[in-house]
Amino acid sequence: MPTEQVTLTEEMIGWRLDRALASLITRLSRERLKNLISSGCVSNSQGALVRDPAFKIKSLDCFTVDIPLPRPAHNEPQDIPLEIVFEDEHLLVVNKPAGMVVHPAAGNYDNTLVNALLYHCAGKLSGIGGVARPGIVHRIDKDTSGLLVVAKTDPAHAGLAAQFADHSINRRYRAIVDGHPSLQGHVDAPLARSSVNRQKMAIVSDGRGKRAVTHYRMITPLKNASLIECRLETGRTHQVRVHMSSIGHSLLGDPVYGRSKKAHHALLQSLAFQRQALHAAHLGFIHPISGKQVDFDAEMPQDMQLLFKMLMISNRN
Repeated sequence: MPTEQVTLTEEMIGWRLDRALASLITRLSRERLKNLISSGCVSNSQGALVRDPAFKIKSLDCFTVDIPLPRPAHNEPQDIPLEIVFEDEHLLVVNKPAGMVVHPAAGNYDNTLVNALLYHCAGKLSGIGGVARPGIVHRIDKDTSGLLVVAKTDPAHAGLAAQFADHSINRRYRAIVDGHPSLQGHVDAPLARSSVNRQKMAIVSDGRGKRAVTHYRMITPLKNASLIECRLETGRTHQVRVHMSSIGHSLLGDPVYGRSKKAHHALLQSLAFQRQALHAAHLGFIHPISGKQVDFDAEMPQDMQLLFKMLMISNRN
């Protein structure tokens, strides 16, 4: 494992550790160094590990940084077809199908997007996410379809992560929900893990969770349902699903946050539609290397289009 040994300068007193190391080890991005610090790869002159990227420098100490060589860990490249919407030497945009997990985790160790990306990119992916999540800047749920941007290089990853952090990424979802919400509106409610069921997210009181804001608008009223667009001001786990359920308009087919009403149960069964009707339809951001605005769109997949069509027909009868 290669190492870097650096000595801090007087001007760095009071700086965060990640900032100081990034100014001394310029070949590694600050995001990459944050990950290395948190992973226990940085030690001080006494040999003690420093795991907090925000650790404030108090003296002219020396630090050793262990830099793991890129490797796929247990992730194996797999020749899985991908729908590539855009690709250059810095990043790619993928239209993920419903049913595909983004990265390996307990219960899903292969056939994930990461396995497919390792094959497609021949392992040339950003290392900021570590060996478990190479190239992954953000995620969408297994049973949500749609657009994801993936970083091939650390500079691209750091630039994209900064845009996600300041909420400047333009993410718009199409969802088919129960009932007819107002023509437009928004939900501003913080989210955190449910104290009752750790597999679920829940709206919590201020100060407990992370702020989450979803803006929605009506696209098409349907039979006891609606096709809506949701614009994410923030990007929290299960955000659209929890927020729409909280105002009485849960996503059709959602097995966790919604229960199929009698009006839809038979149709969902006949179509074998067994997922939340949610699709990441639009993704816009500033290209982290070229500085140009880029925007991408992906049509709803066939299962959602068929559900939409059948609800449209029913609405006319």
